[in-house]
Parts: sequence; structure tokens; C-alpha cells
Amino acid sequence: MEEIRLQKYLAEAGIASRRKSEELILEGKIKVNNKTVKELGTKINPSKDKVEYQGKVIKKEQELVYILLNKPIGYVTTANDQFGRDQVLDLVKVKQRIVPVGRLDMYTSGALILTNDGDFVYKVTHPKHEIEKTYTVTIKGIIQKEAVEKLQQGVEIENYKTRPAKVKILKTDEEKKQTRLEITIHEGKNRQIRKMCETVGYKVLALHRSKIAGIGVKDLPLGKWRYLKKDEVKKLSMGTEHFDNF
Repeated sequence: MEEIRLQKYLAEAGIASRRKSEELILEGKIKVNNKTVKELGTKINPSKDKVEYQGKVIKKEQELVYILLNKPIGYVTTANDQFGRDQVLDLVKVKQRIVPVGRLDMYTSGALILTNDGDFVYKVTHPKHEIEKTYTVTIKGIIQKEAVEKLQQGVEIENYKTRPAKVKILKTDEEKKQTRLEITIHEGKNRQIRKMCETVGYKVLALHRSKIAGIGVKDLPLGKWRYLKKDEVKKLSMGTEHFDNF
């Protein structure tokens, strides 16, 4: 078997994305043949070399799996939570070692993909692949037209201007003084939707990711999951130019 770069092997084994695997190597968290390595140029022979992470020998999974979860509120997407909170991995019981593709914060529900395919994680999370994410957002107050236009054009959050977003008003409740929106973005900055709404003067009361690249969780109860179909995996891997009629 030919030698391959260590970070590629870790990604293909489902440990993390290739970028995150590079961080693990630089932080000295990976051992090869009982020796800690910190060089990104390290190559291994998967059939001969022993690779370890957190004291466990890493072996590349023969079967790649791709899972869609409708995440409930109250679960974190980190694999090892220092505060002992409920984790999304507790909801998906499979024999493969899977990781979340991207993140949803603890108080956001909705579509979350999990897999043991590190290259797939890289493709879906890298900004250049333009993966659309659609959210249902309940905000405090009746949103004004000017605020909607600002969100559509892009707003400044923490020295970063968001890219143009698709924004649709789904419902206004004059009695409760609330508005429900549908917002679609391409980026995935930390707490981005909440910060965008706060920037134009509205507090988010509830946030749910309804779709990732057109793949929705409408028919999937909270806390439940299913395997992605082959065509869904293919479309996710190839970018949003293929989602026009999806």
C-alpha cells in the first residue's frame, strides 16, 4: 500500500476534517509507531504503521456512513464536552466512529449531518463550496422593511460583513410582538444568525435549522435520524450549483 499524508489518513478514518486533523498533529496529539509527531509532512503506510489518537489505535473505516439528525435543543455538537452536557452523539447509535459536520449551538435545533468521512466534512464545511443553510428564526418584535433589506445585503458582525442572505417573513404576531423569518445563508460563522439579527436590532427567541442544501428535517422528528441517500451525499459533495431543483 502506498504512503499517504497523516492528516489525510486521519480524515479518512473519521477522526476530524483534514484541517482539524492538521491542528491535532501540530498540537502533538497524534502518535505514529508510539512516537508523537508534529510535522504536517509526515507520511504513513496504513498497512504497516500504527497511528494513535487519545490512546486508541486509529483504523480507517471500510464502510462510510452519512447521517442526518434533527437535533433537539439542549445537546452540544462537541465530541468531548468538559461540562458533561448531553451530546448529539448520544442520539445516534452506530458502530462507526462519526463526527458532526459543522456545529449547531446548544440552543439551536434542526438539521445536522454526521459522518465518518473526513474528506466529506472538508467539502461540506469549506466556504468555497457554497453550501446553503436555511433557518427558521423567531425574533422579538415586528421586523421593519429596512432591517430585512440590511440582512439581505449583508451586515457587519465582529469586523466581518456577512454575505447577502435570502430573507422571507413567514409570520408576524402583533399580539405577542414577534416575527418568524426564514433566513438562508452560505457561511457558518459562530452564532451567525443570532448576531445578524442582533445587529439590526432584534433578539432571537428561537432558532431552528430546517435545511442544509435543500435537505430538510420536516418529516424527521426531533431527536431522530436517518441515513442520507446516495444522491444527497453526492449533491452535498459537489456544491450548491446542483441544488437549484433539489
